[in-house]
Amino acid sequence: MGDYVDRGYYSVETVTLLVALKLRYRDRVTILRGNHESRQITQVYGFYDECLRKYGNANVWRYFTDLFDFLPLTALIDNQIFCLHGGLSPSIDTLDHVRSIDRVQEVPHEGPMCDLLWSDPDDRCGWGISPRGAGYTFGQDISEAFNHNNGLTLVARAHQLVMEGYSWGQDRNVVTIFSAPNYCYRCGNQAAIMEIDEKLSYSFLQFDPAPRAGEPLVSRRVPDYFL
Repeated sequence: MGDYVDRGYYSVETVTLLVALKLRYRDRVTILRGNHESRQITQVYGFYDECLRKYGNANVWRYFTDLFDFLPLTALIDNQIFCLHGGLSPSIDTLDHVRSIDRVQEVPHEGPMCDLLWSDPDDRCGWGISPRGAGYTFGQDISEAFNHNNGLTLVARAHQLVMEGYSWGQDRNVVTIFSAPNYCYRCGNQAAIMEIDEKLSYSFLQFDPAPRAGEPLVSRRVPDYFL
């Protein structure tokens, strides 16, 4: 559900593997776009520099960021589970609104496409200004209404570090899934994968980071700022 690059040593290898899996299992793999699948963000948070370091020029970065423009923003599982990277948008009431977005472009600074990749659930009702500087915060009343109006049972999203790998919110209208263990090599968090069976029952597979030679043990803590 997005954010395959940046803040790690192996962004090139990670996104290359995902693309290879998509090519090999085209009907079984869906790669959604996150807010870091963006030219602007990757020039700040590591992917651009990694490509320069590994290849000596920006061509690989350019090819991948061109590819990112074609990634879908959302996915729908059995017409009931709405999957995306960030969250909901005050500009989007229905799934048809999502389908009408012109997504083949760089992630804009505002608007519905931006919101889908940047917004976060919040304990406060209604819409709020996001501290990230892009997207919005949305309350339980918003997610309940969106799910009800679109015949959904759940919004499944990523975008935020959760220490156990997944976290239910908003009276189980929203679940956050985070699949990068020991985020930034210093948070000590678990990661998780959500498994959904044919009856749409949910289960979560949690896992710890693989040990790395010479890497010190880290305490479990949330960083001061999470983008």
